[in-house]
Amino acid sequence: MSQPYYETMYILRPDIPEEEVENHVNKYRDIVVEAGGEVLDTQMRGKRRLAYSIAKHREGIYVQLNHNGDGQQVGPLERAMRLSEDVIRYLTVKQDGPLPTPRSLTTGASGAGESAAAATETVEA
Repeated sequence: MSQPYYETMYILRPDIPEEEVENHVNKYRDIVVEAGGEVLDTQMRGKRRLAYSIAKHREGIYVQLNHNGDGQQVGPLERAMRLSEDVIRYLTVKQDGPLPTPRSLTTGASGAGESAAAATETVEA
């Protein structure tokens, strides 16, 4: 069954420590839940080279957050990202299709590689 949900992709500065990345991920998950949404999935996409410089950064740490709700959770989430100095870009898109299969949150070099490999397989398929 097809059900609409939201996908927020955000890019963190590449020079922040891993513990702080986890703090940001947890903070944004909590904002969605507090605003009445449900977090479906969070994926660390890892550090990647940007297509163009953003705020003098050539790389960024990509994080994908899939969440469900009536749309009221998007405003507070994007406001918190806009005010954060560590988020250099963010985008929320309303998706219409099957809900994503939940995966556990992976952090670190090995987890980022697995997520990148999974994303590559999806694109090639």
